[in-house]
Amino acid sequence: MEDNVINRRGFTTAGLAAGFALAVLPVSAETIITDADNLEAGMVQVPVAGGATMGAYRAVPKWAGQGGHHPVVLVVQEIFGLHEHIRDLCRRLAKSGYYAIAPDLYFRQGDATKVPDIPTLVRDIVSKVSDEQVMADLDATVAFVKTDGRADTRRMAITGFCWGGRIVWLYSAHNPDLKAGAAWYGRLVGNTDAAHPKNPIDLVNQLNAPVLGLYGAKDDGIPVASVDQMRAALAQGDKAASDCKLMVFEDSGHGFNADYRPSYNPTDAKVAWKQMLEWFKKHGVPYVPHA
Repeated sequence: MEDNVINRRGFTTAGLAAGFALAVLPVSAETIITDADNLEAGMVQVPVAGGATMGAYRAVPKWAGQGGHHPVVLVVQEIFGLHEHIRDLCRRLAKSGYYAIAPDLYFRQGDATKVPDIPTLVRDIVSKVSDEQVMADLDATVAFVKTDGRADTRRMAITGFCWGGRIVWLYSAHNPDLKAGAAWYGRLVGNTDAAHPKNPIDLVNQLNAPVLGLYGAKDDGIPVASVDQMRAALAQGDKAASDCKLMVFEDSGHGFNADYRPSYNPTDAKVAWKQMLEWFKKHGVPYVPHA
């Protein structure tokens, strides 16, 4: 994350709260606001199965990419849904030259941003969102992006945070066209059910693209032991698995990139963001910020 593409503004926390999920309020004064200068940014409608449309937040550079096309990054929301933090991350990626798009993957089940507490959110929305539905809706997002002449889906990566970190691993095993993934503190092992039949650790030999995993040593929900378990499984896997990289930040817990929350660790977040951009570049999804 380059300092020159991020603007901090002296808003009050009340002003910052606009667009954030109710379950994350109050918003921290450290919240980063990225402007949309030199970008086209806003909501679009993505056709999905059954004749419905799914909202998605898209941020695209106004300057020309390679051959007029920009590499694509799919952005997968946190458990809190498609709220302002995820939109801001799309703008940050677009500032680095990416065509960034974040679909509202809960749209069939409800608006997560309007739910005031996490237990209700999990019970009424998140638990009902099946992995099969998410994979299909991400496929629909890719199909939508392919119709935009500014996007180059031959150079495509995925990143996700919290709930979305787990989805990064699953979609990397699902879509053979991906070049790279970056999973931020997404669950690796755990209980399964009919709607969520596999954990990332079950898919190490099905990965189509190498994943960079970014985790916090102080994360109570994703213990280091589970990261070590995943690392051992990847080491025994095929090429895409063995090319994966897991990083553990000793001074961080869950959500260390979430600048709107007390969990934010600005030092580790900056390092991890740079690692993600370099990972994408290494695996054929280069970033080209505006001069």
